[in-house]
Amino acid sequence: MTSQFDCVGAALADGMVSDGDDRYEVASAAVENQRRIVIAFVGMAFEARIAAGPGVLVVCRTAGSELPAVAESAVRHGYRGMLSFGVAGGLASHLRAGDWVVASAVRESQTVRATDAAWSRRLLDMIDDAVCAPVVGVDTPIAEPAKKRELHQTTGAAAVDMESHIVARVAAAHRLAFAAVRVIVDPAHRPIPPAALLGMRPDGRADVLAILRDLMTRPSQLRPLARVAVDALAARAAMHRVRRLLGPHFGLADLA
Repeated sequence: MTSQFDCVGAALADGMVSDGDDRYEVASAAVENQRRIVIAFVGMAFEARIAAGPGVLVVCRTAGSELPAVAESAVRHGYRGMLSFGVAGGLASHLRAGDWVVASAVRESQTVRATDAAWSRRLLDMIDDAVCAPVVGVDTPIAEPAKKRELHQTTGAAAVDMESHIVARVAAAHRLAFAAVRVIVDPAHRPIPPAALLGMRPDGRADVLAILRDLMTRPSQLRPLARVAVDALAARAAMHRVRRLLGPHFGLADLA
């Protein structure tokens, strides 16, 4: 769970993904016949690769400060919606790694923004066993089970991530349809060891050397880190499966 973005018409047509080095790479080399209408905002590099596809412009959180400019240009080019896509931390105790939450609303501090009802219903219809519930957005990782329980009790949210509140804010400002669909990567009862947080680069890529150095200092983290890795594999497999189900435009083009 967290550059420069040249937001002109040509850049929007190319569908770019942050590579964490103040540059961008084309999300898909294939020439697409379907016009892009959805901006998918993700937090990590592997999420960007999964989200990429026909009808979608993928933007990473490393370009978050440029997202309002991206949205403004997107509106001029006929884009219709913004989607928060990727992994999330579980807050509701019944959710396990690989379970999906389609947000009914996104909470940021005391502000609650509802998602687009029709688009969210479409996502729920397309994802078997997905839960419809509020999601809360934060700016720093929530790693401890006690903090997760407290956040669940105070907000009623089923999941927490570091992107949905940003997307909700920008979509509302530009009158774009907004939805959030997130897969649980760390259940509410699972603590995130410090090595896992240290091993996350700003661009969302894993810093294996940082993880190994911290493990050498605190080897007791090895077992919980292994559990986190298993959960992450389950979440990633679920993302690949569901992304194929959601198809072009993440289902938005199906709506009138």
